[in-house]
Amino acid sequence: MTIRRATHADSWYTADTRELNRQLEGWLSGVNTLSTPARAVICPHAGYRYSGPTAAHSFKQIDPASVRTIFILGPSHHVRLSGCAVSQCMSYSTPLYDLEIDTAINQDLLDTGHFEMMSLEADEDEHSIEMQLPYIAKVMECVKGRFKIVPIMVGSLSNSAEAK
Repeated sequence: MTIRRATHADSWYTADTRELNRQLEGWLSGVNTLSTPARAVICPHAGYRYSGPTAAHSFKQIDPASVRTIFILGPSHHVRLSGCAVSQCMSYSTPLYDLEIDTAINQDLLDTGHFEMMSLEADEDEHSIEMQLPYIAKVMECVKGRFKIVPIMVGSLSNSAEAK
């Protein structure tokens, strides 16, 4: 069972569980919840020193009671992809707790022929997906173990590939 390590912890955000929890709670507590929960959010993927407070505005709009699967799309900064790739891992580690990947959905995506499998090295080198994980773990902690994630690395897509 392969677990993707939190390779950007202690550089792009703190690896200290208590400090990370304190930061996330602080940023989230400073944001109002809208009247209707979000079905999708768009978030920055820079280091938390730059983007942490901004990301809270998106993540605060998630209602954990209505979410069972979270698709995380992140741009590829290190590997050239002509499409999209899914993770080969079973879970992603965060300083808060591990997030389980929905491997059945990953397989369904691979079976379409429009997705490829990212290597563990490419997965762990990329920060765009990882930067979302601590926030997801925090906002979903009340339903821990009752939701899964589907991380997807997005490469350069042509118009025809986008249409598929």
